[in-house]
Amino acid sequence: QVQLVESGGGSVQPGGSLRLSCAASGYTYNYYCRAWFRQAPGKEREGVARIDLSGTSTVYADSVKGRFTISQDNAKNQLYLQMNSLRPEDTAMYYCAAINCGTWSGWYWGQGTQVTVSS
Repeated sequence: QVQLVESGGGSVQPGGSLRLSCAASGYTYNYYCRAWFRQAPGKEREGVARIDLSGTSTVYADSVKGRFTISQDNAKNQLYLQMNSLRPEDTAMYYCAAINCGTWSGWYWGQGTQVTVSS
């Protein structure tokens, strides 16, 4: 079993930055790759960024490339998402997930943290 708890969401003006964190626990956490997803009201959940176990391979959605950076600290069981140059269309509930490596298929999910970008 894996437990995931996100933090760091909030309200920010367009062009601003936020850093999301995800604290993981559970002895099987290190068996999974990790990812961030988001879901805006009325829209389907979408994969934002994912990272492999070693941290050397990352994949980003086209909509966030060059603005968001996913990273992890395996010693601390922490996953991060640095979000820069935020846009109103980035407004969504953001979730961290433990996923099958090389896919967007999630096994475990956090409860989410809200990100709102508006002026």
